[in-house]
Amino acid sequence: MTDVSHLTDKVGLTTTDLTLAPRGVAPTPVTTADLVRPIVKASRGRSRRATLALRAVLPAAIFCLWWLLTGTGVIPGTQLSTPAATWHAFVFLLFHQDLLGDIGISAARAGVGLLIGGGVGLILGVVVGLFALGEELLDSSLQMFRTLPYPAFIFLFIIWFGIGENAKVLLIALATLTPMYLNASNGVRNVDRRVVEAARTFGLRGWRLVRQVIIPLALPSILNGLRFAAGISVVALVFAETIAASLGIGALVFQASNLQQVPTLVVCIIIYALLGISADILVRTIERFSMPWRRHLAVR
Repeated sequence: MTDVSHLTDKVGLTTTDLTLAPRGVAPTPVTTADLVRPIVKASRGRSRRATLALRAVLPAAIFCLWWLLTGTGVIPGTQLSTPAATWHAFVFLLFHQDLLGDIGISAARAGVGLLIGGGVGLILGVVVGLFALGEELLDSSLQMFRTLPYPAFIFLFIIWFGIGENAKVLLIALATLTPMYLNASNGVRNVDRRVVEAARTFGLRGWRLVRQVIIPLALPSILNGLRFAAGISVVALVFAETIAASLGIGALVFQASNLQQVPTLVVCIIIYALLGISADILVRTIERFSMPWRRHLAVR
Protein backbone atom coordinates (compact mmCIF):
# COMPACT_ATOMS: atom_id res chain seq x y z
CA MET A 1 0.00 0.00 0.00
CA THR A 2 1.20 3.45 -0.83
CA ASP A 3 2.34 5.62 2.07
CA VAL A 4 0.14 8.71 1.96
CA SER A 5 1.42 10.38 5.10
CA HIS A 6 3.32 12.99 3.10
CA LEU A 7 2.30 13.95 -0.43
CA THR A 8 3.19 16.92 -2.56
CA ASP A 9 0.51 18.86 -4.42
CA LYS A 10 0.94 20.86 -7.62
CA VAL A 11 2.43 23.89 -5.87
CA GLY A 12 4.90 21.92 -3.79
CA LEU A 13 2.99 21.92 -0.45
CA THR A 14 2.94 18.91 1.81
CA THR A 15 -0.44 17.11 1.79
CA THR A 16 -2.12 13.79 2.62
CA ASP A 17 -4.90 13.99 -0.02
CA LEU A 18 -4.59 11.31 -2.71
CA THR A 19 -6.82 13.27 -5.07
CA LEU A 20 -4.07 15.86 -5.56
CA ALA A 21 -1.58 13.30 -6.88
CA PRO A 22 -1.55 12.82 -10.69
CA ARG A 23 -3.09 9.58 -11.95
CA GLY A 24 -0.64 6.81 -12.56
CA VAL A 25 2.08 8.54 -10.58
CA ALA A 26 2.97 7.35 -7.14
CA PRO A 27 3.10 10.14 -4.58
CA THR A 28 6.58 10.88 -3.27
CA PRO A 29 7.41 11.85 0.28
CA VAL A 30 8.77 15.35 0.88
CA THR A 31 11.24 16.37 3.56
CA THR A 32 12.34 19.80 4.73
CA ALA A 33 15.59 19.34 2.84
CA ASP A 34 13.62 19.46 -0.42
CA LEU A 35 12.19 22.91 0.33
CA VAL A 36 13.75 25.87 -1.41
CA ARG A 37 14.91 28.62 0.91
CA PRO A 38 14.11 32.12 -0.37
CA ILE A 39 17.16 34.29 -0.94
CA VAL A 40 16.67 37.78 0.49
CA LYS A 41 19.21 40.27 -0.71
CA ALA A 42 20.22 42.80 1.89
CA SER A 43 19.81 46.36 0.69
CA ARG A 44 23.12 48.12 0.33
CA GLY A 45 23.03 51.74 1.39
CA ARG A 46 25.12 54.41 -0.21
CA SER A 47 28.34 55.48 1.37
CA ARG A 48 28.52 58.73 3.30
CA ARG A 49 30.52 60.39 0.53
CA ALA A 50 27.94 59.42 -2.09
CA THR A 51 25.12 60.69 0.11
CA LEU A 52 26.84 64.03 0.69
CA ALA A 53 27.56 64.34 -3.03
CA LEU A 54 23.90 63.75 -3.90
CA ARG A 55 22.75 66.26 -1.30
CA ALA A 56 25.11 68.85 -2.79
CA VAL A 57 23.82 68.46 -6.35
CA LEU A 58 20.86 70.85 -6.11
CA PRO A 59 22.69 73.61 -4.14
CA ALA A 60 25.58 73.39 -6.62
CA ALA A 61 23.16 73.69 -9.53
CA ILE A 62 21.49 76.73 -7.97
CA PHE A 63 24.90 78.31 -7.35
CA CYS A 64 25.99 77.72 -10.96
CA LEU A 65 22.74 79.19 -12.25
CA TRP A 66 23.20 82.21 -9.96
CA TRP A 67 26.76 82.67 -11.20
CA LEU A 68 25.69 82.34 -14.83
CA LEU A 69 22.74 84.74 -14.70
CA THR A 70 24.53 87.44 -12.74
CA GLY A 71 27.89 87.04 -14.45
CA THR A 72 26.45 87.37 -17.96
CA GLY A 73 24.32 90.38 -17.01
CA VAL A 74 20.98 88.65 -17.53
CA ILE A 75 20.16 89.77 -13.99
CA PRO A 76 21.73 93.19 -13.27
CA GLY A 77 23.80 93.74 -10.16
CA THR A 78 21.26 96.23 -8.81
CA GLN A 79 18.76 93.38 -8.48
CA LEU A 80 20.99 90.47 -7.49
CA SER A 81 24.67 90.59 -6.65
CA THR A 82 27.20 88.22 -8.15
CA PRO A 83 28.71 85.44 -6.01
CA ALA A 84 32.02 87.34 -5.96
CA ALA A 85 30.42 90.56 -4.71
CA THR A 86 28.45 88.58 -2.13
CA TRP A 87 31.67 86.95 -0.90
CA HIS A 88 33.39 90.33 -0.57
CA ALA A 89 30.41 91.64 1.42
CA PHE A 90 30.59 88.61 3.71
CA VAL A 91 34.32 89.11 4.33
CA PHE A 92 33.75 92.80 5.06
CA LEU A 93 30.96 92.03 7.55
CA LEU A 94 33.04 89.32 9.16
CA PHE A 95 36.19 91.39 9.74
CA HIS A 96 34.89 94.96 9.96
CA GLN A 97 31.57 94.39 11.71
CA ASP A 98 30.45 91.99 14.42
CA LEU A 99 28.82 89.47 12.07
CA LEU A 100 29.38 86.48 14.34
CA GLY A 101 27.89 88.40 17.26
CA ASP A 102 24.84 89.29 15.19
CA ILE A 103 24.42 85.65 14.15
CA GLY A 104 24.65 84.58 17.79
CA ILE A 105 22.02 87.12 18.86
CA SER A 106 19.60 86.03 16.13
CA ALA A 107 20.18 82.35 16.89
CA ALA A 108 19.57 83.00 20.60
CA ARG A 109 16.27 84.75 19.83
CA ALA A 110 15.11 81.85 17.69
CA GLY A 111 16.28 79.28 20.25
CA VAL A 112 14.62 80.92 23.26
CA GLY A 113 11.39 81.48 21.34
CA LEU A 114 11.42 77.85 20.19
CA LEU A 115 12.05 76.66 23.74
CA ILE A 116 9.10 78.66 25.12
CA GLY A 117 6.65 77.99 22.29
CA GLY A 118 7.66 74.37 21.84
CA GLY A 119 7.47 73.70 25.57
CA VAL A 120 4.00 75.20 25.93
CA GLY A 121 2.84 73.40 22.79
CA LEU A 122 4.17 70.09 24.09
CA ILE A 123 2.38 70.47 27.43
CA LEU A 124 -0.89 71.45 25.76
CA GLY A 125 -0.56 68.60 23.27
CA VAL A 126 -0.05 66.01 26.03
CA VAL A 127 -3.01 67.37 28.01
CA VAL A 128 -5.33 67.39 24.98
CA GLY A 129 -4.14 63.96 23.87
CA LEU A 130 -4.63 62.35 27.28
CA PHE A 131 -7.83 63.90 28.57
CA ALA A 132 -11.15 64.31 26.80
CA LEU A 133 -11.88 67.32 29.00
CA GLY A 134 -8.67 68.98 27.83
CA GLU A 135 -9.62 68.39 24.20
CA GLU A 136 -13.10 69.84 24.74
CA LEU A 137 -11.73 72.93 26.48
CA LEU A 138 -8.63 73.68 24.41
CA ASP A 139 -8.61 72.04 20.99
CA SER A 140 -11.20 74.15 19.17
CA SER A 141 -9.67 77.40 20.43
CA LEU A 142 -6.15 76.33 19.51
CA GLN A 143 -7.28 75.18 16.07
CA MET A 144 -8.84 78.59 15.50
CA PHE A 145 -5.71 80.27 16.83
CA ARG A 146 -3.61 78.20 14.40
CA THR A 147 -5.21 79.89 11.39
CA LEU A 148 -4.18 83.39 12.51
CA PRO A 149 -1.04 84.73 10.79
CA TYR A 150 1.54 85.54 13.44
CA PRO A 151 2.93 88.61 11.58
CA ALA A 152 -0.43 90.24 12.27
CA PHE A 153 0.48 90.31 15.98
CA ILE A 154 3.62 92.41 15.46
CA PHE A 155 1.98 95.77 16.15
CA LEU A 156 -0.01 94.40 19.08
CA PHE A 157 3.17 92.98 20.58
CA ILE A 158 4.88 96.35 20.17
CA ILE A 159 2.00 97.95 22.13
CA TRP A 160 1.96 95.22 24.79
CA PHE A 161 5.68 94.48 25.24
CA GLY A 162 7.49 97.42 23.65
CA ILE A 163 10.30 97.17 21.11
CA GLY A 164 12.71 95.20 23.28
CA GLU A 165 13.68 91.55 23.20
CA ASN A 166 10.46 90.35 24.85
CA ALA A 167 8.33 91.21 21.84
CA LYS A 168 10.71 89.44 19.44
CA VAL A 169 11.05 86.27 21.51
CA LEU A 170 7.33 86.01 22.25
CA LEU A 171 6.43 86.43 18.58
CA ILE A 172 8.70 83.48 17.75
CA ALA A 173 7.16 81.51 20.62
CA LEU A 174 3.70 82.26 19.28
CA ALA A 175 4.67 80.98 15.83
CA THR A 176 6.20 77.72 17.13
CA LEU A 177 3.45 76.82 19.59
CA THR A 178 0.85 75.39 17.21
CA PRO A 179 3.14 73.05 15.17
CA MET A 180 4.36 71.41 18.35
CA TYR A 181 0.85 71.26 19.80
CA LEU A 182 -0.66 69.59 16.73
CA ASN A 183 2.01 66.91 16.44
CA ALA A 184 2.23 66.23 20.17
CA SER A 185 -1.53 65.89 20.62
CA ASN A 186 -1.79 63.65 17.57
CA GLY A 187 1.08 61.46 18.75
CA VAL A 188 -0.31 61.04 22.27
CA ARG A 189 -3.83 60.39 20.99
CA ASN A 190 -2.60 57.61 18.69
CA VAL A 191 -0.71 55.69 21.38
CA ASP A 192 -1.94 52.09 21.46
CA ARG A 193 -4.46 51.71 24.28
CA ARG A 194 -3.46 48.08 24.81
CA VAL A 195 0.11 49.09 25.61
CA VAL A 196 -1.12 51.64 28.14
CA GLU A 197 -3.40 49.06 29.78
CA ALA A 198 -0.56 46.56 29.92
CA ALA A 199 1.64 49.18 31.61
CA ARG A 200 -1.08 49.85 34.15
CA THR A 201 -1.19 46.16 35.06
CA PHE A 202 2.49 46.50 36.01
CA GLY A 203 1.64 49.33 38.39
CA LEU A 204 2.47 52.38 36.29
CA ARG A 205 0.18 55.30 37.08
CA GLY A 206 0.09 59.06 36.66
CA TRP A 207 3.29 60.86 35.73
CA ARG A 208 5.32 57.63 35.59
CA LEU A 209 2.94 56.24 32.98
CA VAL A 210 3.20 59.41 30.90
CA ARG A 211 6.99 59.64 31.20
CA GLN A 212 7.89 55.98 30.70
CA VAL A 213 5.22 54.81 28.25
CA ILE A 214 3.16 57.52 26.55
CA ILE A 215 5.91 60.05 25.77
CA PRO A 216 8.32 57.42 24.32
CA LEU A 217 5.57 56.00 22.10
CA ALA A 218 4.56 59.49 20.95
CA LEU A 219 8.18 60.58 20.49
CA PRO A 220 8.22 60.26 16.66
CA SER A 221 5.32 62.71 16.34
CA ILE A 222 6.76 65.01 18.99
CA LEU A 223 10.13 65.21 17.23
CA ASN A 224 8.38 65.75 13.93
CA GLY A 225 6.59 68.69 15.52
CA LEU A 226 9.89 69.97 16.89
CA ARG A 227 11.36 69.80 13.41
CA PHE A 228 8.50 71.85 11.97
CA ALA A 229 8.65 74.31 14.85
CA ALA A 230 12.43 74.76 14.44
CA GLY A 231 11.98 75.70 10.80
CA ILE A 232 9.14 78.09 11.57
CA SER A 233 11.22 79.72 14.31
CA VAL A 234 13.68 80.96 11.67
CA VAL A 235 10.84 82.27 9.50
CA ALA A 236 9.33 84.03 12.50
CA LEU A 237 12.78 85.41 13.34
CA VAL A 238 12.76 87.37 10.09
CA PHE A 239 9.48 89.05 11.07
CA ALA A 240 10.46 89.47 14.71
CA GLU A 241 13.66 91.30 13.85
CA THR A 242 11.66 93.96 12.02
CA ILE A 243 10.64 95.24 15.47
CA ALA A 244 13.29 97.97 15.77
CA ALA A 245 16.19 95.54 15.98
CA SER A 246 19.52 97.27 16.65
CA LEU A 247 21.45 93.98 16.85
CA GLY A 248 21.18 90.72 14.97
CA ILE A 249 20.81 89.78 11.33
CA GLY A 250 17.61 91.80 11.12
CA ALA A 251 19.54 94.98 11.92
CA LEU A 252 21.91 94.24 9.04
CA VAL A 253 18.93 93.66 6.73
CA PHE A 254 17.35 96.97 7.76
CA GLN A 255 20.62 98.86 7.27
CA ALA A 256 21.36 97.23 3.90
CA SER A 257 17.83 97.86 2.61
CA ASN A 258 18.07 101.56 3.48
CA LEU A 259 21.45 101.86 1.76
CA GLN A 260 20.45 99.54 -1.12
CA GLN A 261 23.38 97.23 -0.42
CA VAL A 262 22.28 94.20 -2.42
CA PRO A 263 25.34 92.01 -1.60
CA THR A 264 24.75 92.47 2.13
CA LEU A 265 21.09 91.55 1.71
CA VAL A 266 22.07 88.36 -0.10
CA VAL A 267 24.55 87.52 2.68
CA CYS A 268 21.78 87.93 5.29
CA ILE A 269 19.40 85.74 3.30
CA ILE A 270 22.04 83.00 3.07
CA ILE A 271 22.66 83.25 6.81
CA TYR A 272 18.94 82.84 7.52
CA ALA A 273 18.94 79.76 5.27
CA LEU A 274 21.96 78.31 7.09
CA LEU A 275 20.26 78.89 10.45
CA GLY A 276 17.24 76.98 9.20
CA ILE A 277 19.21 74.01 7.90
CA SER A 278 21.30 73.96 11.09
CA ALA A 279 18.12 73.75 13.20
CA ASP A 280 16.85 70.91 11.02
CA ILE A 281 20.13 68.99 11.30
CA LEU A 282 20.10 69.45 15.09
CA VAL A 283 16.59 68.00 15.41
CA ARG A 284 17.44 65.09 13.12
CA THR A 285 20.52 64.37 15.23
CA ILE A 286 18.37 64.35 18.37
CA GLU A 287 15.97 61.99 16.61
CA ARG A 288 18.77 59.63 15.61
CA PHE A 289 20.13 59.33 19.16
CA SER A 290 16.78 59.28 20.98
CA MET A 291 15.20 56.69 18.68
CA PRO A 292 18.00 54.38 17.46
CA TRP A 293 15.50 51.57 16.90
CA ARG A 294 13.64 53.52 14.22
CA ARG A 295 16.31 53.01 11.58
CA HIS A 296 15.62 49.25 11.70
CA LEU A 297 11.87 49.74 11.18
CA ALA A 298 11.99 52.33 8.41
CA VAL A 299 11.17 51.38 4.84
CA ARG A 300 14.61 52.51 3.66
